[in-house]
Formats: sequence, structure tokens, C-alpha cells
Amino acid sequence: MNITQITPDQVIYWQWGGFAVNATLAYTWGVMLLLTLGSWLITRRLSSELRFSRWQNLLEILVGGIRDQIQEVSSQKPEAYLPFIGTIFIFIAMSNLLAVVPGFIPPTASLSTTTALALAVFVSVPFFGISKQGLGAYLKNYVEPSVFMLPFNVMGEFSRTLALAVRLFGNAMSGVKIGAILLALAPLFFPVVMQVLGLLTGMIQAYIFAILALVYITSATRAHHEKETAPLEKGEQKNG
Repeated sequence: MNITQITPDQVIYWQWGGFAVNATLAYTWGVMLLLTLGSWLITRRLSSELRFSRWQNLLEILVGGIRDQIQEVSSQKPEAYLPFIGTIFIFIAMSNLLAVVPGFIPPTASLSTTTALALAVFVSVPFFGISKQGLGAYLKNYVEPSVFMLPFNVMGEFSRTLALAVRLFGNAMSGVKIGAILLALAPLFFPVVMQVLGLLTGMIQAYIFAILALVYITSATRAHHEKETAPLEKGEQKNG
């Protein structure tokens, strides 16, 4: 990738008329295909016996870790959020991990990809909020504690979506740029260091994005969750 290029959107592999396949699309499809194929290969022979494959063990550790994080952050049952949050984390993590492959351009280094991910979170927040609280109760949150807070609450929804997209894009793009520059300056030493740092920061980026998405979603459902748990807590206090 030429270091003068700002985004993989500028790398065109094929074009026909007004339709073009750039690096962002190509590598996004590649990551999706790899994840789909990998999940099929791992889950086609799942075993409940004491002895099972290493890949199944890795998958169980990954899913269990995501479940534990969702439980810890949301204080709610993780089943409702696991498919969405887990998919976001695994996609971003795999995209960043594959950056160590020569010639691979992480789709997360494109603002269009990070914007699409942020928009998915933007849509999921009211989806989970309405499914938990109902439409009326969810919309009521926008006018609390006063109706004058409505424009600020709406602006907050859009601003945090923009922040999600720009944060992930900036981190991914800066990593690619710095790696390309250092590779040009010292091709024998810096590549190893940058690969290790790239793997570390890639995992951190995926974790932060997934956690922020979970925080935004659970903030829309927390009021309903607190109403459900309040009677149980009072009952436990009386019994105590």
C-alpha cells in the first residue's frame, strides 16, 4: 500500500462503469468468508465429550470470555447481546490480526467500514432499548429529566456514533501508516516490532469498540433491568 494513500478505498482492484471493487470491499469480503468458513469447520463436529479438538477448545474460550465480559459490564444475562457484540469484536479483531499478512489492508483502516460498524451500533441501541422497555418508555428517556434535554440527548446519540467511527478509523489508519513509514526507513528491524505492536493494538481496538457498543446498548436497557431486579432485591432484604 502506498503510504501517500489515506484509505484503502483508493485502492481499486476492478471497475466496471460506476461500480468498483476497492481494497475495502475485497478485504471485507475476505474476512467475512474466512470467518464463515472457519466457524463452519469448527462447529460441524462439536463434541460434548471430555476430549475434543483444539479448535473447539479455542472457540469455547473465546465465546466464554465474551460472555463473561458482557455479564460483567451489563450486569444482565449475556445471551441477548452475545451474537451482536461477539460478531463485532471478532470481525474487528480478525481484520486487525490479518494486517500481519503481507499485502493485506485492514478494512478497519477505511472510514466507510468504521462508519458502517458505528451505524450498526447506532441502530442496535434503540432496537435493544425498545425490545426491553417498549417504544413509549424508551422514547421517554430522551426527555428526562426535562423536555429541554431532548435536543441534547439526540445530539449525544449522533456524536457518540461519530466518535466510534473516527476513533477506530484513526487508530487503524495510523497503525498502517506508521508501519509503512518505518518499514521504508529500516526494513530489517522495525517490521518485527511493528507486527507485535500491531497485534496488540488491534486487539485493544476491537475490545474497546465492542465494550463501548455494549455500554451504549445496555444504557438503553438499564432502566428496564433495574425495574425488574428491584423487587427481587427488596425481597432478599426482607428475608435477610
